[in-house]
Amino acid sequence: MPKPLQIDSLWTERISDQLNGLEYGSVLITVHDGRIVQIDRTERKRFDPSSESRRGAEQPVRSVT
Repeated sequence: MPKPLQIDSLWTERISDQLNGLEYGSVLITVHDGRIVQIDRTERKRFDPSSESRRGAEQPVRSVT
């Protein structure tokens, strides 16, 4: 029978810290033998090309021949 997972306040805080400020991405919690042993955070940055051009972002460099 599997061991019940127990999460104390320390792990709750660690998980919350990883979620804080995460706009796009994932948080992976690894459990071994009923205990949390690792937290992985993968963060994605998304850029909207149409909004960047409206803000005056740099245009691609074109070669002149």
